[in-house]
Amino acid sequence: MLVLRIVAGATLVVEGTFCLFLRGHANGIQFFAAVLLLATGASILIGFLTPVLAPLAGLECLSIAFSWLPVPVLGLFDSKLVATQVIAMFAAVALLGPGAYSLDARLFGWKEIVIPAPPHKPE
Repeated sequence: MLVLRIVAGATLVVEGTFCLFLRGHANGIQFFAAVLLLATGASILIGFLTPVLAPLAGLECLSIAFSWLPVPVLGLFDSKLVATQVIAMFAAVALLGPGAYSLDARLFGWKEIVIPAPPHKPE
């Protein structure tokens, strides 16, 4: 989980950093998208609010892949196959949770699923 979260979060942080600092003159929507990429990538990287922000990050990747957000500088999401793989990584992070080594685990504790014993049959 830790490696998956690091790779997925670092991808968004790199894309957001290059969009923010190497783009030059960015209009309002490009600046907002770059800051959103940075914020969600950093949050997923440290494991903060992972179940909420991982689907948002997947939607960001989808919108960049289909050019709904005009921010691709490096072209990390130019290939639809790469965008699909990154979206699948964020779906896995959202469904599996943040993991043991995350800020969510420190703040909210580990989630434990208790399966009750089956009822005892009378003989």
